[in-house]
Amino acid sequence: MKVTQEKLPASQIGLEIEIPPEMSKKAYEQVIQDLARTANIPGFRKGKVPRQILMQRFGAARLKAAALEDVIRNGVQEAVKQEQIDAIGEFYLSVPQEQLVQQFEPGQALTISVKVDVPPEVKLNQYTGLNIQAEEVKYDSEQVERFLAERQKENATLIPVEGRAAQMGDVSVVDFTGRIVGEGEGEETPIPGGEATDFQVELAEGRFIEGFVDGIVGMNPGETKEISVNFPPEYPQQDLAGKPALFTITLKELKEKELRELNDDFAQEVSEFQTLAELRESLEKRFQQTAQSKTDANKTEAILKELQNQIEVDLPETLIGQEVDAMLTQTAMRLSQQGVDVRKLFTQEMVTQMRQASRGDAIDRLKRSLALKEVAKLESIQVEPTAIEAKISELTKEFANENIDPEKLREFVEEDLLKEKIITWLTEHSHIELVPEGTLKTSTPEATESTTEVTDTPEATESTVEVSSESTGSTAE
Repeated sequence: MKVTQEKLPASQIGLEIEIPPEMSKKAYEQVIQDLARTANIPGFRKGKVPRQILMQRFGAARLKAAALEDVIRNGVQEAVKQEQIDAIGEFYLSVPQEQLVQQFEPGQALTISVKVDVPPEVKLNQYTGLNIQAEEVKYDSEQVERFLAERQKENATLIPVEGRAAQMGDVSVVDFTGRIVGEGEGEETPIPGGEATDFQVELAEGRFIEGFVDGIVGMNPGETKEISVNFPPEYPQQDLAGKPALFTITLKELKEKELRELNDDFAQEVSEFQTLAELRESLEKRFQQTAQSKTDANKTEAILKELQNQIEVDLPETLIGQEVDAMLTQTAMRLSQQGVDVRKLFTQEMVTQMRQASRGDAIDRLKRSLALKEVAKLESIQVEPTAIEAKISELTKEFANENIDPEKLREFVEEDLLKEKIITWLTEHSHIELVPEGTLKTSTPEATESTTEVTDTPEATESTVEVSSESTGSTAE
């Protein structure tokens, strides 16, 4: 079979394929044979329908179209194999198939033109001796004290308050009803689900809609008050986002927190440690490790970002589409694990919007991945089989009760260990300047998928740090 190749942009190869007469005739005759064997025509038994009747019943154009599909598919497959082209994804016809149907005559030669995507050629302008800046996250000794203070609050005893007004830090018990304020005078609409009785609210920043807690501060038990607030523009319920509202609040009870003393008994209650000194030491070590992990993650992100700047690659649409699909699948899995019905959420319109929004990130991820693979190829970086087997064994034991595909597990382990080894090599062969946290204003590192990320706030970081006398530990909550 005669095949002519042409290199095209976007990592495509154009193929002009001359289909020989015998191939077109064979495909056409096969379609008729298959149809004669399966067609259900009154007055004829299956497999006994005369050729002429089939032609009259289905029409020559329909038979030619069916045969042409086989001719094109088989012709492209044979051409790709003959020319040893590493094609990915589907092929693209250069002219509409309807036009080819008009040209197609069984038993005669036919020339078709198609485009196929191929793996892109990668060029790294530089990958060693990179000059990079990364933010250094330093351990703050106050994190331990903030963590312990949070545990004190969580384990505090609530004492009824009498003879004074509500103040920040108290715990209030309220009844409330909420209404959305319309544009017209006196126009108010009840908020669906916007009412409660005996609702406990801790008077602290960020505990409720902005203005709600501030409105309670200063009230006395038994007092009723109307509070004006605005739902934030990013509020999850779109029908409420950004709208003004009024809440009628009755303060029924007021309590204050009596904090537990920080001592060995407290440490035993919130952790597996026997003494407060042991708990402090464990927390200090954990926060130091967290700071170092975040610094390492910032270094990795800086390296990947610089590699992305150094790569020259013409990405094929097939790879971009596959990466977008993978990203949407990961999103769907995460949402499903959180209890979200993704079948209702992922409408056709929503999926289309998500695909468009994900395209840029998909391209960035592909560039980083291809750059890492190119470094591995240029420097002959490989992972030892023993390391792979050891990691597989470790994960198999860890997830013994889950149904895991062994092939996918091996693929994941090989890719993860190889990425880790490449990053280590790049780190050793780059000049990385550590700068104070906040200097570069970087976004959350993409390269920390296997690193535990902890935000440095009492509510997020310190309340989720595990403290245990064992390596597996138990949460101090």
